[in-house]
Amino acid sequence: MERTRCRWADPASELYLAYHDQEWGRPEHDDQKLFEMLILEGFQAGLSWITILKKREAFRKAFDGFDPAVVSGYGPEKLEDLMADPGIVRNRRKIEAAVTNAAAFLEIQKEFGSFDRYLWGFTQGQVILNTDDQVRASSELSDRISADLKRRGMKFVGTVIIYSFLQAVGVVNDHETGCWCYPH
Repeated sequence: MERTRCRWADPASELYLAYHDQEWGRPEHDDQKLFEMLILEGFQAGLSWITILKKREAFRKAFDGFDPAVVSGYGPEKLEDLMADPGIVRNRRKIEAAVTNAAAFLEIQKEFGSFDRYLWGFTQGQVILNTDDQVRASSELSDRISADLKRRGMKFVGTVIIYSFLQAVGVVNDHETGCWCYPH
């Protein structure tokens, strides 16, 4: 029997289906995974998510497994190496933002004990479950988190990017009510 999925999950793409079925909307609490998704969502700005998914393994290799302690230490030579890497999105502003964001991420970890504690603190550890199948690009929550991350020095963390991030890491569950991943 065929599973019913969210309309955006392209049935012709195994990569998209796997992402939808195994990751998107599932609560994530691992800081390194949260950092990866935050950076990838920033790189996705202006592009399709499938473009990022196809380049994800190259991103992981290029960005040292998304270890924020390593990424925060990237210097000019590494930035040039990244700009020359055809496996990733070669946008200088986004690459520089990843380095800036890694340093801010480490500061948040230091202040809160973990980025997980910081992020989930905005909802007191609760998942926001949307029940109306409305397509959203932002929310009051993404507005607040975006503003706070910007205040902390992060780049490419506008409210639309942050809303996508919140969906991806399961702080917000926007699976359609008819989707098999929706908690019934």
